[in-house]
Amino acid sequence: MWPRVKGMRALELGSVGAMRERLNSLVLAGEKLATTGLFEEYRTETEGLEYVGEQLALLDNSGEWTATVEITGVEVTSFGEVTWAHAAAEGEGDASLAEWRAGHQRFWAEGGTPVEDGTAVVCLTFRLVETAAPAAG
Repeated sequence: MWPRVKGMRALELGSVGAMRERLNSLVLAGEKLATTGLFEEYRTETEGLEYVGEQLALLDNSGEWTATVEITGVEVTSFGEVTWAHAAAEGEGDASLAEWRAGHQRFWAEGGTPVEDGTAVVCLTFRLVETAAPAAG
């Protein structure tokens, strides 16, 4: 099962390290409004799909809560059917759908899951609801 933080399911973007820091900063800046995950991970982790209105705890590299996002859309589709509108909403700076696909295929292949056009994915859209208070300095 996925971790629970502050009574919410966790959202851990990308892999731990610089990638997660970058993706989280895009969420906090309001530039990243979507993400895509492998449908198979829901089955292996025995998790149900997110639902519209569900709030998720966005976690940092240490597994600490950094923000809350609210799900605004959930779509299960094939990797080959992901639209440019969704890919662009991920806010990661891809110049085209082909570039987005290549980057995601590379990420998942490095994690041990090669992805083809027919691979089932979950496309989530969300909005930022709350952020952690900045550290006193």
